[in-house]
Amino acid sequence: MRKVAVVTDSNCGITQDQAKELGVYVLPMAFLMNDKLLREDIDITQKEFFEMLEDPELNVSTSQPAPAEVTELWDKVLEENDELVYIPLSSGLSNSYQTAKLLAEDYDGRVEVINNQRISVTMRQSVEDALYLSYNGWSAAQIREKLEEEKFNSSIYIMVDTLKFLKKGGRVTPAAALIGSVLHIKPVLQIQGEKLDAFAKCRGTRQAKKTMIDAIRKDMEGRFKDFTDKGEAVIRYAYSEGDAPEDVKEWEEELKEAFPGYEITGDPLSLVVGCHIGPGSLAVTVSHKVVI
Repeated sequence: MRKVAVVTDSNCGITQDQAKELGVYVLPMAFLMNDKLLREDIDITQKEFFEMLEDPELNVSTSQPAPAEVTELWDKVLEENDELVYIPLSSGLSNSYQTAKLLAEDYDGRVEVINNQRISVTMRQSVEDALYLSYNGWSAAQIREKLEEEKFNSSIYIMVDTLKFLKKGGRVTPAAALIGSVLHIKPVLQIQGEKLDAFAKCRGTRQAKKTMIDAIRKDMEGRFKDFTDKGEAVIRYAYSEGDAPEDVKEWEEELKEAFPGYEITGDPLSLVVGCHIGPGSLAVTVSHKVVI
């Protein structure tokens, strides 16, 4: 049986320590913070990142991994494995996929790059699905084909706590941000595969949470009904590391109450999302768990 390793990037929310436990490899995403290059979970923690975001003078931008960094990791992994699948951030949100696809051309079919169109905990589900298929003897090419078939079988809804960071990134005007703050508007964003879009404007956290729960339930009863009825739906939540622990725990309990019978787990939102929406954000997702 050919050994197929699973490689991803830190946008999936898997930490370096968790990667060792799972048996996967995680490439850390890089950020330019006041012209200083910092790698997620290597040079800067989630908590440190959100603390720095509070500095009004801070200039922060995302940076995809350098090609040499990607190939160096692949070369290391292939020393002990026959093939690998690489699951980068959605091609709708970054150029990482396109770059990796070009790099893989030099590996004679031993590297399969998966355009899985996911981020955060839905991307983590893809990593877990890839591991499952690898353990069951699937080749790298077969895993890529299956996960690309599954790429739109997930939804993610994110409540933004403050409009400050969307304003800073030019996604809302200063006037709209001011009005939104006065009216306690909590935007709910959605990711349906390719990009981050507006979903709803809610008055307060309570309404935003209800909106997200209702949206997930509608997806499960509608376009995801088939795999939900088979017991193959996975519900996860995500949060900005800057959130108070009690707020995160409260969100988890609300989801358990809304979706009884599901094992609901959560992880911090990746820093790529965090730098655009800031601390205090909460998310909920539903994904199809691959079963063969």
